[in-house]
Amino acid sequence: MTLEDLGYNLELEKYRKNHNLDSFGVGRVTSEHKERYIVKTPEQEYDSEIIGNLRFTANNRSDFPAVGDWVAISEYDNNKALIQSVFPRKTIIERQAVGKHGEKQIIATNIDYAFIIQAVDRDFNINRIERYLTICNTSKVNPIIILNKIDLINDNELSELVSKVQERAKQVPIIPISNTSKKGFEKLEETLEKSKTYCLLGSSGVGKSTLLNNLLEKQLMKTNTISSSTNKGRHVTSHRELIVLENGGILIDNPGMREVGIADSNDGLEITFSKIIELSKDCKFKDCTHTTEINCAVLSAVEKGEIDKSSFENFIKMVREKEHFESTVAEKRKKEKDFGKMVKNYKKSNYKKY
Repeated sequence: MTLEDLGYNLELEKYRKNHNLDSFGVGRVTSEHKERYIVKTPEQEYDSEIIGNLRFTANNRSDFPAVGDWVAISEYDNNKALIQSVFPRKTIIERQAVGKHGEKQIIATNIDYAFIIQAVDRDFNINRIERYLTICNTSKVNPIIILNKIDLINDNELSELVSKVQERAKQVPIIPISNTSKKGFEKLEETLEKSKTYCLLGSSGVGKSTLLNNLLEKQLMKTNTISSSTNKGRHVTSHRELIVLENGGILIDNPGMREVGIADSNDGLEITFSKIIELSKDCKFKDCTHTTEINCAVLSAVEKGEIDKSSFENFIKMVREKEHFESTVAEKRKKEKDFGKMVKNYKKSNYKKY
């Protein structure tokens, strides 16, 4: 195995040389466990931690390494290393942090493609697919929709579901598969390119870990059944993990996400809901909210059936989430600025006393 097999390229090597990191080794973060990291190199894997300077200069959680990151490391034991620097990220898939206002959570970095996995049986939800698409479009990551568990429905039902998804997610590739019979796996495997990184996105119980096991042709990730009491997937994957497949493709598995909060995703919304954005140019008011205004081109299109009502409502909901997130961030920054001024004035007044 080489660094290139892990996704390393000339741009990263150029950065390494320009920032005098030649004397350090290079590896990729494959998993994280409470600020302990596994870093993979062509030779071996290291149990790693960040140096004190990185911890001290970090402004927020996103400045710490994440799964998918390239890092400069120094070995200090047979299988232990210190992370000296984090290389610039090509792409970042992130969402609004659960339970933390105005903060984002990194899902994975340096991703080329995202497999948005949705089971066709229990709680099939196109609105959730649109959320994942928005996150991918914001991150400039190419989305591919995987419809799993197709062995549980007949061909007519599958054809109807695919049509519905195509209507809402135009031009996004859709691959129906069955983890049980492996139907569709040939087409899925054709999409996997050597040295490209793919991230698995989806709720608990949609079959992400089983899919990964099937692609690896061995039982690497734990799997579980759907909870009979809640009819929801049980969390089996407890952490993110990067795995290199036999054909050279690189997969990052993720814990199931029941909440997919939208952060500062304006570009993503414009791409996911391009038809709504295009129609909004014909609204009477430039700042039209598409809710109660007269001569709203978007509302008119919804009434005529030209825009799917559920998709429109999903769009409005995500716009409000984005605006709330941005206002929360602005509020936090103002508080931090005011606190900084207070500390500065306090120091200044104390200095004058002496």
